[in-house]
Amino acid sequence: MRCSGPRAKECLLTSVPVVSWLPRYSLKENALGDLISGLSVGIMQLPQGMAYALLAAVPPVFGLYSSFYPVLIYFIFGTSKHISIGTYAVMSVMIGGVIERLAPDSDFSEWDNLTNETIINITNRDAERVKVAAAVTLLSGIFQILLGLVQFGFVVTYLSEPLVRGYTTGAAIHVIVSQLKYTFGINPKRYSGPCSLIYTVLEVCSLLPKTNIGTLVVSIVAIVGLILAKELNSYLSKKLPIPIPVELLGVVIATVVSWQVDLENKYKVDVVGLIPSGLQPPVLPEVSLFSKVIGDAFALAVVGYGIAISLGRIFALKYGYNVDSNQELIALGLSNSVGGIFQCFAVSCSMSRTMVQESTGGKTQVAGALSAVVILFITLWIGYLFEDLPKAVLAAIIFVNLHGMMKQFMDIPALWKSNKVDMLVWVVTFILTVLLNPDLGLAASIGFSMLTVIFRTQLPKYSLLGQIPDTDIYRPLEDYNQVRPVPGILIFRSSATLYFANAEMYQESLGKKVRTHTHTHTHTKSNNNPPCHSFSAINSSLTNIISDVLITGPTFLQFTHHDCDRHC
Repeated sequence: MRCSGPRAKECLLTSVPVVSWLPRYSLKENALGDLISGLSVGIMQLPQGMAYALLAAVPPVFGLYSSFYPVLIYFIFGTSKHISIGTYAVMSVMIGGVIERLAPDSDFSEWDNLTNETIINITNRDAERVKVAAAVTLLSGIFQILLGLVQFGFVVTYLSEPLVRGYTTGAAIHVIVSQLKYTFGINPKRYSGPCSLIYTVLEVCSLLPKTNIGTLVVSIVAIVGLILAKELNSYLSKKLPIPIPVELLGVVIATVVSWQVDLENKYKVDVVGLIPSGLQPPVLPEVSLFSKVIGDAFALAVVGYGIAISLGRIFALKYGYNVDSNQELIALGLSNSVGGIFQCFAVSCSMSRTMVQESTGGKTQVAGALSAVVILFITLWIGYLFEDLPKAVLAAIIFVNLHGMMKQFMDIPALWKSNKVDMLVWVVTFILTVLLNPDLGLAASIGFSMLTVIFRTQLPKYSLLGQIPDTDIYRPLEDYNQVRPVPGILIFRSSATLYFANAEMYQESLGKKVRTHTHTHTHTKSNNNPPCHSFSAINSSLTNIISDVLITGPTFLQFTHHDCDRHC
């Protein structure tokens, strides 16, 4: 391949899409919509970033960092105009599982001579947890970049919609269980490994008598208030130019009430605590941690990409533009790699923020960049105002935002009617994700999904077709009484693609169908080979089978006819 000026320019425009579209950006057509959309999404990023940081088991301020650096990187390298990159519940709970495994509370227990009891050194614990989060984020980004460079974007083809929806629903159950401690004000042990969710639920149930009533009241009020406000928002959506920032209002009100009533000291309600102003300097994560998180990082890379590209393609189809799957891998990889260096945790796109970005008029990636500017302003100048925010309110925000994933349970009856194998994939994926945790659950679910593909090709439906009289319509002879065979011709159909694994079965079924047919129909002998058409895939095994059928066709049919004469 020769290097030339036009070739270098083409590579630059492909690798850095912003260079291609930003010079042609129309202020008249796009600026106002992108401005309103960017402000709206930025306001949403504040409470969601802090809430999802709790899921990731890191201090809330790191959710703000994760809503800034990766968003700017995606603005430069991404190809989707509408998806909102940032913190995402499923990714956060996966990172939280890694952190709880490598930096559990028990590793930071210290004896307090003043109180004569064991306490947790929160400062050291949080510092170590941020290191783990940064390491797994950087490694997942590296995986995504490498997969993009080797043109591995097609991998999303193997993540079917039932698998993705079953997986995200199962992950949502993990999210809910992980936030129960903030809802009830208790401190259950964190378990890791298969069935850890069941152990956690049992632990939470055993601690319910120790529920902090103040925290529970805050949780109930916040959940009910958010649900009612969101319903009102939906009702007024057609009458308002932009949606009411329900979550931001909830955070502001809860912070003011907590500060005025002094919920932390009077009622022992756990609050966010110190939120340092400014941004973190770049720090290279500890490479020694990579070997401990390599499997988790790969799972994060696949899940984050699968969710982003699926949503990106939906909006690309709706608005008539193309999303480059391999460039999306690289864009997400760079977002996570740079984010890991700045102590962020892994990101993907959020359905709720994406819907707001589109509905408020966002038309380009500029909306995402403006949302990052909003987060920068909050982080630099007003972040400290939210130090009295109860963590129970952040948990309530998470619960309410999961309602979309909970609605995915309605997929089961719909799939039962349309495709029972897809329904089985959904249910098994959900169960595996719940029992094995999101990381192992993803691998097991993909394995099961591939087995169903093999199952479908190994057990296809074979049939002989006949013609409906006076039409060009052909239907299986055994299913329709009015269908008649074509004189002198047998039309054999397989519901599966013919390839090496089912080639022999194809030949056997062809012979069986022909033998069965000769019991009830008389065929005219012919020395001409029967025609064979419409094979869409050919490999070495298939070539041999086709040759065998074509060469021995007349002899095979004559033998079958004589064989039937002897037995009929």
